[in-house]
Amino acid sequence: MSDTATTPTNATFDQFGLHADILKAIAEQGYTTPTPIQAEAIPVVLGGRDVMGAAQTGTGKTAGFSLPIIQRLLPLASTSASPARHPVRALILTPTRELADQVAANVQAYAKHTSLRSAVVFGGVDMNPQSAELRRGVEILIATPGRLLDHVQQKTANLGQVQILVLDEADRMLDMGFLPDLQRILNLLPAERQTLLFSATFSPEIKKLAATYLRNPQTIEVARSNSTATNVTQIVYEVAEGDKTGAVVKLIRDRGLKQVIVFCNSKIGASRLARQLERDGVVATAIHGDRTQSERMQALDAFKRGEIEALVATDVAARGLDIAELPAVINFDLPFNAEDYVHRIGRTGRAGASGDALSLFSPNERKQLADIEKLIKRPLDVQRLTVDTPVRHHHDERGARRERDDRGGSRRRTTGAHERPHGTHHRQQPVDDFFLKPYEPSPSAVSAAAKRDEAPSAPQKPASKQPLAALLGGFGMPRKTTTSN
Repeated sequence: MSDTATTPTNATFDQFGLHADILKAIAEQGYTTPTPIQAEAIPVVLGGRDVMGAAQTGTGKTAGFSLPIIQRLLPLASTSASPARHPVRALILTPTRELADQVAANVQAYAKHTSLRSAVVFGGVDMNPQSAELRRGVEILIATPGRLLDHVQQKTANLGQVQILVLDEADRMLDMGFLPDLQRILNLLPAERQTLLFSATFSPEIKKLAATYLRNPQTIEVARSNSTATNVTQIVYEVAEGDKTGAVVKLIRDRGLKQVIVFCNSKIGASRLARQLERDGVVATAIHGDRTQSERMQALDAFKRGEIEALVATDVAARGLDIAELPAVINFDLPFNAEDYVHRIGRTGRAGASGDALSLFSPNERKQLADIEKLIKRPLDVQRLTVDTPVRHHHDERGARRERDDRGGSRRRTTGAHERPHGTHHRQQPVDDFFLKPYEPSPSAVSAAAKRDEAPSAPQKPASKQPLAALLGGFGMPRKTTTSN
C-alpha cells in the first residue's frame, strides 16, 4: 500500500538539511527554490523510503532523486585511489542514451564539490573507456540496461553493493522492451535496497512493476496523472497528408522559430523530412536510432548551440532532451502511443517557461487524436491551416551546397553574369537544345574514320601451328611417326 506525500511546496533547499557542498553546487546551477516534485521527493528519499514519483516532464525529477542520493552517500565518500573504496552504491537506469548522458551531467554537477565519483555507460560507443572508468571505481552509475549487462558479463561492473536503485522513465523502458533486461539486473542487486521509480506517466504495467519490486512505496504526484503542462499552448492543425512538409516550413517561418524539435513516427520519415526542410532553406538534421551515437551527440550539441534550426527526431529523442527555453515542438506525425504525446510536448515549456506544442493532423490520424484527447482528458484545439505551394528559398551563403535536384544529385548554382537576383523565386534552369538533338559525328571525326579505312591493314600475326591441346599442356613428348611399308 502506498501513501501520498503532502510536503508543502514553498520549501527551500536549505530546509532539507543538505550538505554545504551540495548547496554550493545547487547555487552554482542557478537554482533558488525547489520545484514541486523536488520539494516533495527530496525529504522522502532522504528518509530511505521507496518512491513512485509522477510528474510532468521538465519539472526537475532528476534533481528530485539525485540530490538526496548524493546526500545519503556522502558519509561513505572516500578520497582513496583504491577502487575497492569506490563500489557502485547507487544505480540509475534510463531508457535512452541521451537521457543517460543528461542525468550523468546533472549528477556530476551536483556532486562536483564532493569526493563521490560518477560514471555513465550506454551503447553505441566503445566499451573500453567505460570499462577503464568502472575499474577505477564509481559510487553512482548511470546506465542503459543493455550496456550495463554487457559490463556485468565482462566483469567490469559489480552490483553487489548497490543500496539505491532508480528507474527513470520506467514506462518508456517497458515500451522499448527492456523488461527482461530489468528483471536480470534486479536479480543481481541486493534484496535490501531503496528503489525509486520516476516517470511522467503511470500506466497499469508500471503499477504492476512497482507492486513487484517496490516495498510500501510512497506515491508522489505533483500533477494529475498523464496531464500536460498548463504553460504549454497546444494547437492541432488539420492539413492534407501531402501538405505536411509545407506546413512545417510555414509554421517555422511565420512564427520565426530558430529552434524547434519536429517529431516523426519513423526513422525513414525523419531522414526524408530533414532533407526536404534543407531544400526549403531550413537548417535541419535528423536524429534517430539508425544514426551512430557520435552522430546523435554531435547533432544534439549543434542544436543546443543554435547552429541547427529544426531537429527532426523520432521518439528516441522524446525522453531526456533538456533544451533551455525551447520555444516550440512540432508533431509532424501524431504518435501511435498517446503517452508519447505527453513526453514529446514536454520538451518545451520546461521549468515553468512557456512554449508551444503544434501538431499536424491529417484525416487518417483521427484515431491517434482521439486517443490523445482521451489520455489527457480534454479536447484539443483543432484549426485549419492553409498551405500554399511551397516556394523553395535558399540562404545566400548556403544555397550552392544545399540545392538538390529531384534525382538526388548535386547541382551547383551558377555565378557571375548568370547569377539569380536576390529574392527571386527558384525556377527550373532552361535545357540546351543541343542535348535534345540526335548524335551527329563531327567533320573531323568523319575524316579520321575515312583515313583509317584507306590505311593498309596491319599484317596479321601468324596463327600458332601447335594444336590447342599442346598449348594447354595436354600432350606429353611428341610422338614418333611410323611409316607403313
